[in-house]
Amino acid sequence: MSDSSSGPPSRPTQAALERYAELFNQSLTMRHFGASVSFPEGRKVVVSLPELRPEHRGGVGSAAAVNGGILAALFDLAIGTCGALVDPSRRCATVQLSMSFERPVTGDHIRVEAEIDSQGLTLLFATARVYDSEGRMCGRCQGVVRLSNLPWSSGESPAIN
Repeated sequence: MSDSSSGPPSRPTQAALERYAELFNQSLTMRHFGASVSFPEGRKVVVSLPELRPEHRGGVGSAAAVNGGILAALFDLAIGTCGALVDPSRRCATVQLSMSFERPVTGDHIRVEAEIDSQGLTLLFATARVYDSEGRMCGRCQGVVRLSNLPWSSGESPAIN
């Protein structure tokens, strides 16, 4: 038996997502890493690394390609923040990632885009792709995120510093 008044889960407002991104992007962690997160149209996560620095490089033994550890961190960030697309006030955490690096990521900036594939009450499944500065897709990731009922410590963002 279903309740006819229930429909698809409501989405957070664009204003709530923008506030989440604003606070998170101001955190020491995000500033140190040089990345920023945004939620275009409230339907996907975009993580941008607008300036690749020497410490981001070293992939495939070269000074040109982005290191795989940096890519893994960006995938984790993009997949993990998909939880905000469900409820930006609730804690969430990445619990599983499966990455495929398909070509070296080169250039002076990169972008990772993630979207929710499906979700249940406490888990969501998402896919992310990394693009080089030429817009070429260079890798993909599938991940699982655990959604908590607990609010973020700040009440609005995962930023703790």
